Amino acid sequence: MIEVQIYSRTGCHLCDVAEAKLMELQSALEFKLTKELIDGNLDLEREYGDKVPVILINGAPHDYWRVNQERFTKAISEIKASQ
Repeated sequence: MIEVQIYSRTGCHLCDVAEAKLMELQSALEFKLTKELIDGNLDLEREYGDKVPVILINGAPHDYWRVNQERFTKAISEIKASQ
């Protein structure tokens, strides 16, 4: 199964919006969704602190700040087609 992860921060409104959008897409596109707060993780804060939410697909960064539904759907479809 495709794994989608969202890096988030406490109190991040854009993170909440992105998570809601991913949850909306999850049933139709069939992927596993996990959320990780980067607060307190110095490495992740340094790399992604000003880019959250960060959307990763199978461990690779895909989008920053918001979910582009068309781009996200295309990426998931391409991964499924190659499996």
